[in-house]
Amino acid sequence: MQRLDLASLPERLAPGSRAAVLALLALGLEWTRTLAARQPELAIPALVGGGAALSLLGLGFTLQELGLSRSRLAFRLLGGIALGAVLLLPTAVRRSPVPLLPVPFAAAAVAVSVGEEIAFRGALFAAIERWLGPAPAVLGSSLVFAAGHVLSHPPEFLLAVAATGMLLAVWRWACGDLVAPIVAHCLADLAL
Repeated sequence: MQRLDLASLPERLAPGSRAAVLALLALGLEWTRTLAARQPELAIPALVGGGAALSLLGLGFTLQELGLSRSRLAFRLLGGIALGAVLLLPTAVRRSPVPLLPVPFAAAAVAVSVGEEIAFRGALFAAIERWLGPAPAVLGSSLVFAAGHVLSHPPEFLLAVAATGMLLAVWRWACGDLVAPIVAHCLADLAL
């Protein structure tokens, strides 16, 4: 009997099937995490576990394919701070100060941010780009990212979520980088 190697499974699928499987897995993980986090006693474990599970979708991809190589790290970190500043522009018009998250929730927010970036703009982006090219990768990963948030955000915020996904996916495409989107997403989730 042949052993199932989950890490190499995505490589054995046709490009369109690989992208579809990754999209469905990412959506399922996002929705499961969101529903579990509605139970107060499960909130932090669901967020951390969901972020970790989303990160696992990067298995079977090289760091280069995910946009996680170590070259130009200073540029990538500065880019992430700049992208984060753009994402935080709406908070500049708030009348009240941004509340600080308690440490466990801050750590959970970082876990989810990293996991979502690896899943949506890392693995899913790479799979769609290999299959259809960069423009469909930007659009497709952004739409699936927005769909992943239908249970956690009010309908009126989903356009902003999709726009955030587009901004981060355009950076991913233009710079071949996932570090800056991870930094920006972490900053936004910690402040919003």
